[in-house]
Amino acid sequence: MQHPAGHHLAELNLGILKYDWDDPRVQDFVNGLDLVNGVAQRAPGFVWMMNEETMDSEQNDPEGAMGGNPRMASTLSVWESVETLEHFVWNTVHKRFYDRKDEWYDMGAALRFVMWWVPEGHRPTMAEAMERFRHLEKHGESDFAFGWSSIKSAELWKTKACGSGQAA
Repeated sequence: MQHPAGHHLAELNLGILKYDWDDPRVQDFVNGLDLVNGVAQRAPGFVWMMNEETMDSEQNDPEGAMGGNPRMASTLSVWESVETLEHFVWNTVHKRFYDRKDEWYDMGAALRFVMWWVPEGHRPTMAEAMERFRHLEKHGESDFAFGWSSIKSAELWKTKACGSGQAA
């Protein structure tokens, strides 16, 4: 996917925890969220992230776009470019948490990821993000919704052997 002029990269990362949020087996993950999110927010190229309170509300609303799964752990953010998101994912503390995903996430439920271009200044809603996610799930990668494998410049993704394009 070419980076269209005047656009930033939005990403939605969805996962289902193996255990409840207060379970000791996921406490390293829970305790590291502020650190990882703080590093993201200070990273070069970071633009915006849905705040914790709004994300919690979105994740826990049974009538909402995410279906109200109490073990949902997700991030919705915007980055200046693929390269800046990729740098954060693979070259910061985030990588240490990503490497432990099998401990915390129900991989049968899958850790899922979608990206799409948004006009600069746009802050996507969860409904918009889930529409992109469902489109990717149903139709595969396109200009409307895509993963790492569609990004020819995603060199770190290629060298990290990320599997089926599900990262972050």
